[in-house]
Amino acid sequence: MTTVRPDALAEPVDRVGKDWTASLSLANVAIWVGWYGPLQILLARQAEDFAPGAGMSKETLLAWVTGVGAVVSLAANPFFGALSDRTTARRGRRSPWIVAGAAGGALSLLVLGGAGGLWVMTLGWCLVQLTLNAAFAAVTAAVPDRVPRFQRGAVGGWIGAAQILGAVVGTGLATAAGGIAAGYAACAVFTLAGVLPYVLRHRDLRLAPADRPAWSWRSFTRGFWLSPRRHPDFAWAWLTRFLINLSNALVLLYLLYYLRDRLHHDDPEQGVLILTAVDSVALLATVVVGGVWSDRVGRRKPFVRWSGVLMAVATGVLAVWQTWPSAIVVAALLGVGLGVFMSVDFALMTDVLPTALDRGKDLGVINVANALPQVAAPAIAAPIVTHLGGYRVLYGLAAVVGLAGAVLVGRIRGVD
Repeated sequence: MTTVRPDALAEPVDRVGKDWTASLSLANVAIWVGWYGPLQILLARQAEDFAPGAGMSKETLLAWVTGVGAVVSLAANPFFGALSDRTTARRGRRSPWIVAGAAGGALSLLVLGGAGGLWVMTLGWCLVQLTLNAAFAAVTAAVPDRVPRFQRGAVGGWIGAAQILGAVVGTGLATAAGGIAAGYAACAVFTLAGVLPYVLRHRDLRLAPADRPAWSWRSFTRGFWLSPRRHPDFAWAWLTRFLINLSNALVLLYLLYYLRDRLHHDDPEQGVLILTAVDSVALLATVVVGGVWSDRVGRRKPFVRWSGVLMAVATGVLAVWQTWPSAIVVAALLGVGLGVFMSVDFALMTDVLPTALDRGKDLGVINVANALPQVAAPAIAAPIVTHLGGYRVLYGLAAVVGLAGAVLVGRIRGVD
């Protein structure tokens, strides 16, 4: 007798169309605008304003605020992913959380824009992380829900392109708005509007109430631990992503201050925008191509390995050649490497998920490898920049960390 599995838990076999991919990509752009408008420009400017009254340097204040926000992100992404796994709403498992998270994120950005001191700034950024991670967990889980394995590299490429485009748009809005409050308002409007085409145009898969597991806090909380012994490929994939993301976070955290204080750039905010644009152009040139190529050859690990090596080499160049031209060259190299890494690594992650019922939660655990570097990077970078050798040592360490991540991808055995 054949058991018919519900659509929400079945392994997808039909290709998704261009309209679905475009709508989901736009939702990713919107969420990343909400993150990167603050991270690239607005939080750094607020840190400069609030640091004298807080009795600390702008670098330390920014490190504390982003670090606390990243701690919230660590818990929020897998938590909301697990909730969406168990949601049986008529609109589906993922769409309600996408809408609620984006709306909450927009309101939180407005709170952050009205901050008059350190504590409201910290609270606002924590709320942004909490709400946007609810939306991001649901958007991410939609891919293994709907996209067959042989198409995930290509879709991952478009999502990767959307995320970097979100960083560019967020940086551009924050720069062009003309003020901190106006910058946050512009990001808030874009964040909410950008998710609507996906949730309005595409039917989400609904989980039947009978297929939802019985609720208990004990089983819910224990589900967030995935034993490396039982799921070694999942563990090595997680560690690879963590190390390469940590390397990237160490490079980006103090970029505005690096241009201002180390390179003495005439307009450091404009410099951040230029470097972000160079990185983005290079990334967009490789992110979709890398994912499609990976789908066609049926391999993931070589793409992840060599893109990680390229990023590590580029970061090492930044450690020994600290000039404005070198920063532009490094931005281009990082974009090429990150483009391939983002698309193919995403596909690799979906290939090592343990169960269909827990896709949202397990991808949330994997996304911790994106958020945890935001906690670790400030703790590592602040003392290095201020007391232990400055930016040269910081970027040298980042290169070593990224290279370790590229090498360890070879430990994944179940995916070619």
